[in-house]
Amino acid sequence: MERPLIEVRNVSKSFRIPSVRRETVREHILGVFQRRPFQTLDVLRDVSLEVRRGETLGIMGRNGSGKSTLLKLMCGIYPTDSGSVIARAPIMPVLQLGIGWNPDLDAVDNILIMATIVGMSLKQARAAVDEILAFAGLEQFANLEVRHFSSGMAARLSYAVAFKAVRDVLVLDEIFAVGDAGFVARCVETFRRLSAEGVTVVLVSHDADTVSTFCKRALLLEGGRIAMSGSGHEVASAYLRVASQDPGDGTFG
Repeated sequence: MERPLIEVRNVSKSFRIPSVRRETVREHILGVFQRRPFQTLDVLRDVSLEVRRGETLGIMGRNGSGKSTLLKLMCGIYPTDSGSVIARAPIMPVLQLGIGWNPDLDAVDNILIMATIVGMSLKQARAAVDEILAFAGLEQFANLEVRHFSSGMAARLSYAVAFKAVRDVLVLDEIFAVGDAGFVARCVETFRRLSAEGVTVVLVSHDADTVSTFCKRALLLEGGRIAMSGSGHEVASAYLRVASQDPGDGTFG
């Protein structure tokens, strides 16, 4: 039997956060001479999962359940405190949309830089520029510095590069959450094509319809642990029941 493309084994992650807030200039100045107390926030606790080649795995959970942190651990953005993450193929992450663009360069130059960073040759990147801009609906802004882009424009450009450059594994945080109906339709069509071509996808979403539609298997995170594993429809239904209770604290995804 083929080994999983991604293995997460008994992973835990915590962060040290200040337990005293400094909100005024005076508090910040005086605080320089005072030792600032911290508290430990346990975000993930002994999480294990596998992602098989060609599958689309959905991850759901209330704000603060650890979804985004889990994705960043899987992509190697965060180190684990304990446990291990093994990735047997290159991962294309689209997490904090728009992060990584050089604001002083225009859209074309940013596309060339980001596409080559994630594995495309410069020749491939240059050939794909027009297609990427058209997908994002940004043809008329090709020569505009990215600093002038709205967050939505930068997000669409991130998706467009990722969809074009991905080869093995695509990791997405809140897909279809940006753009107009035309852009979302293009995302859906491309997502279906990539899935049919065997691209492996890990998808975090609060949208029950998205997970039910695209994910044969899904996980529900609660309090930094996997509370449920099942079909996309089963987990989406369970999430709706959980989400109708306490919305969570909005910390660490």
